[in-house]
Amino acid sequence: MNRRIAIRNMALILGSAAILPSCLTDKGKPVVQLKKLKVDADQEKVVNNLAETILPKTDTPGAAELGINLFVFKMIDDCYDKEHQADFIKGLCDFADAAKKQLGKSFNEATVAERTAFVNTVDINAKNEKYKDVTKLTAFYKMVKDQTVFGYTTSKYFMTKQIVYELVPGRYNAYFPVKKLAAV
Repeated sequence: MNRRIAIRNMALILGSAAILPSCLTDKGKPVVQLKKLKVDADQEKVVNNLAETILPKTDTPGAAELGINLFVFKMIDDCYDKEHQADFIKGLCDFADAAKKQLGKSFNEATVAERTAFVNTVDINAKNEKYKDVTKLTAFYKMVKDQTVFGYTTSKYFMTKQIVYELVPGRYNAYFPVKKLAAV
């Protein structure tokens, strides 16, 4: 009886050892399955790091911890038209190229301080009227920033821990004075 258990356990261990390398090597495969956007793992990581740079972890969870990066991809894939999706992909490539040119390394390899400094320059250029039509980089940055903030303010954490969310009619207060109501 013990020999059968030992053979079964050995078969499980060998089977696991054969499958394990294929589970660990999904380097070029993105985490998010999108219908319209085609992004690779490096591009996904750029957006993840950008969202984390916009909303970093402090005493509250950051964008990466709340999964806001996945929200950004899903919203752009599902809710934006083809023109804006093309602008997103082109802007993503421009953003990665600009980061590599300015930082001397990819945005993913940069330190948090370097990322923050680079994003601040992009933010200043996005707000400046002169740079609005130069590249798709500003459109990409604005899309990611808008969706990151929107995803954070509509997240379960924000709605339950940061602000107390009540459904529309609110609470019934039977002791509310009528005189205060008439004054409003």
